[in-house]
Amino acid sequence: MRVMVFGKMTEDSEKGAPPSAEAFAAMDRFNEELVKAGVLVAGAGLKNSAQAKRIVFDGPGCTVIDGPFTESKELIAGFSIWEVKDMDEAVAWVKRGPSLGPGRSEVELRPFLEAADLAEFLTPEELATPHEGERGKLGVA
Repeated sequence: MRVMVFGKMTEDSEKGAPPSAEAFAAMDRFNEELVKAGVLVAGAGLKNSAQAKRIVFDGPGCTVIDGPFTESKELIAGFSIWEVKDMDEAVAWVKRGPSLGPGRSEVELRPFLEAADLAEFLTPEELATPHEGERGKLGVA
């Protein structure tokens, strides 16, 4: 199964404070472990919300809102996509990972919709090749 791993912003990261050299090196080592284990599919850190935009849709119209946004604990600081056998394995990997700064930090795990979750919308051919079906219907690269 594929999961999206969200690293949440902290007050320091939202202010633009980079992780310490030690924390960065620890995350680099952890990412290497994920690569060697065949778990890491993709990942990246994100700039703070001062450089972000939100687009709010309301029926046919939309509004663009410039950052920064107020609730930093709800913002995403970075993401990874992992291929794991189940959520228990994903949780185990997160527990092995380093904290990137002092104080409280948070990681959220969200499973991807898989072809079986969308069976009523897919053809038998798409169901036979789950990743191809997901790409075609969900826009997943």
